[in-house]
Parts: sequence; C-alpha cells; structure tokens
Amino acid sequence: MRRSLVGTTVAAALAATLAAAAAVPAAADQGSRAGGPGHHASDPVVVAEHLAGPLTFDVVGRTLYVGQAFSGTLSRVGPSGASTDLVGPTGGEVVAVSVSDGTLTWGERTGDFVVATSAVLRRMDRRGTVTTVDILAHETAVNPDGVVEYGFRGLTPECAATLPPELQPYTGGIDSHPYGSVTSRGVTYVADAGANALLAVDRRGAIRTVAVLPPVLVAIDADTAAGFGLDPCVVGHEFALESVPTDVEVDGRGHLVVSVLPGGPEDGSLGANGAVYRVDPRTGGATLLASGFAGATNVAVAPDGTVYVAELFGNRISAIAPRSHGVSTVKELNQPSGLEWSGGRLFASIDTFGDGSVVSFRP
Repeated sequence: MRRSLVGTTVAAALAATLAAAAAVPAAADQGSRAGGPGHHASDPVVVAEHLAGPLTFDVVGRTLYVGQAFSGTLSRVGPSGASTDLVGPTGGEVVAVSVSDGTLTWGERTGDFVVATSAVLRRMDRRGTVTTVDILAHETAVNPDGVVEYGFRGLTPECAATLPPELQPYTGGIDSHPYGSVTSRGVTYVADAGANALLAVDRRGAIRTVAVLPPVLVAIDADTAAGFGLDPCVVGHEFALESVPTDVEVDGRGHLVVSVLPGGPEDGSLGANGAVYRVDPRTGGATLLASGFAGATNVAVAPDGTVYVAELFGNRISAIAPRSHGVSTVKELNQPSGLEWSGGRLFASIDTFGDGSVVSFRP
C-alpha cells in the first residue's frame, strides 16, 4: 500500500503527477444519473456537532458512536447532543467504528500517509472489557495484495524505459489502515484501506483475508500523456491503480457490500473512479454493483436492498437500485464521509475537513 486514504495519493506516482497537473477534467457531476438533488429526500436534521474528522460512526437507537479521526478520539453522542469521549486522544486515527450486539468495535492507526507503525482493531463488550487484534501483524505476515502489480500495463520494454523511476510498475507494499468495519454472526469484517484487502476477524481474534478487489484501471489518452510529459507510446494503455476498500456492510442475504476508492486522485481529476462491490464472505468472489463515484468513502444498506453511497468529493449521497443497479442522486451534502441506515433514516457525517457534524434525513 502506497497511498493516503484521504486526499492526494502519496506514492501511486502517476496519480500524484496527474493530480498536480490537473490535465484530466473532473467527472463529478455524472449527468446521466436519475433523480436530482434532494429528490424525495427530507431536509437534514443535525444530530451531532463540532466533530474533528467524523470519518466513521454508528447509530444505536438515538445514540451515536463517532470516530473523530483528526483528534484521535472515540465519542458517544447522546440524544441531547451531549458528547462523551470513550477513547483517546490516541495520538493517531480512530476509524472503523461499528456496534453489534452491545460490542463496540473501532480501529486505531498511527504512522504517516505511506506506512503504518501500528494498526489495531479493538472491541469493547458490555462489561467494558477491551480486546485488541493486531491488524498490521497480519498485513506484515501475509501482504494480501503483494502479488498484485500496479502501474502501466502492456508497455513494450522500449516504452517502459521512457518512464521515470516513480512510474515503474510495483506490487502492493506493507501497510494497514482498518477504515471500515461491521460484525455479523460473531465475525468482524474489516475494510483495510492500507492492506487493500477485506479481512475477517473471528471471536478469538484470528484473521483471514476474504478478498483483494480488482485494481482500478484508468486509460491514458493523448491529452493526459502530453499534459504530464509522458512519451506518446503510453497512449491507449491502462494504468492500474490500487483498489482501496473504505467501508463494509452486510446486506439482507448475508453478502458483504464494500465501497472502494482508487489508489489515485479522489477528487475527480482522473474521472470518478470509486466503486461498490458485493462480496461473498465465504469465497471472496466479488461482483461490481456500480462505479463512477467521486470519493466513495462509506456505504449503507436499506432493508429493501438499496445501497447508499457517501461521495466525499462528489458532495452528495447516491443510491444504487437493488435490481437494476442504476445510480441516482439522493441528497447533496458538503463533504459527506460516514454513512449509516437506522430507523428508516440515513445518517451522514458532513463537513469532514472542517467543523464536522452528523445529520439525518429520510431518503
């Protein structure tokens, strides 16, 4: 793993170069979508305020459990809006927050944008007992995407020789960033945005890799090549970006629903390349539900099978229809990151890079 989860890629060098030059126009509006801003959706109601990077959270009744990634705290926000810090400051990020059967789960990560120095999953039961699982140790031992090659594909040796060292092909490195989690039947599934893998952690803390999702393929056209000073020989070839899982939920049939960011610019400068997959938790088989999202950082699944997607850089919540898989815009919101379904309402964290809050509305 060579990239930052939020913001510009650190080490997917082509992506960083493309972002700097901004030669490819953003494709955030995706005008073919059905519906419009606020289509059939109620006005949002603020349920929590003044949050520092509320990337992930969960809802239990009228209580929120919020991971404030930028302050390194895990907070409980009651119905009145009063907030109590349960964990932290940790000195790193707090993400991957979820609650199941009275057990509160969250991830903690320290390190820089490229390599984690620590990445753990913690679980607190009803008695307040906390258990810790070392996610980074699994990544170090297994490195699930270590066999996946990223970078340009199909270049001749002569063409590849024209590339600078930072654009040469590479395989997945060692990193871990447990970003999203959900627990089903005693198994906690973790979207690890550093390992580029979907993991399963059982009750005893044993970890297995469920899936590594396919790389995000971006075609390089003549304008892109010229804009970044690349030899014309790369035109028509694809660049394989890392497929970075950001959230995982369970649908009504027991399948996993996973949001994915590209290991490259997430602001639309290479086009909107976020995607959502359905994954069989037993076999790891993955089916693409929809793509074309601008910063797909979180998903929520409604009882009717509709999948909702928070598009951080698209500034909206979108919906994937359960049968047709058509994509429509549900609500425009500023910088939405976390997303949950509870009691017939969507809860979304917004203004992620500023004075963050959580709002709820009926889609």
